[in-house]
Amino acid sequence: MRICLFPGTFDPVTLGHTDIIDRSLSLFDKLVIGIGKNANKAPMFSDEQRLDWVREIYQHEPRVDALVYEGLTADCCKTIGANFILRGIRYVSDFEYEKAIADMNRSLDPSIETIFLTCLPQYTSVASTLVRDVLRNGGDVSQFLPDAVNKSLQRNSGRSKQANPAKALH
Repeated sequence: MRICLFPGTFDPVTLGHTDIIDRSLSLFDKLVIGIGKNANKAPMFSDEQRLDWVREIYQHEPRVDALVYEGLTADCCKTIGANFILRGIRYVSDFEYEKAIADMNRSLDPSIETIFLTCLPQYTSVASTLVRDVLRNGGDVSQFLPDAVNKSLQRNSGRSKQANPAKALH
């Protein structure tokens, strides 16, 4: 069985992520979305929220599963029986960074292969970091996010405006 881990922060899940996931499904029997806890990053959205988004988006795709993990990606691969790591590439600079990580993972466990997929051109500029910046500044990010994420953000936005009407005026 070809099991693959797609690690990342997914903060939030974007159409760039789902593009890579959707196009990789023909390559693997099972794809596990690994939401990594990174001590150097403070996520905008909780682990549970990001896990819920992935599970909702892929609720009708039995080959996709999701989990939250901490520590080495190679160790997570061992835990779930994955011999492949999937990474999305937008730019040449992404490749250089991702290759260094792939080399390290291969050094830690020679049975792990990293597979790189380039994103479709329309998703090249879609990065979670940029989406978070637009969100923080009150911009519309709906064109960059899957429906499940957009609906969740709209629900939460509505609740915060109701909870603090004065904040909604600014």
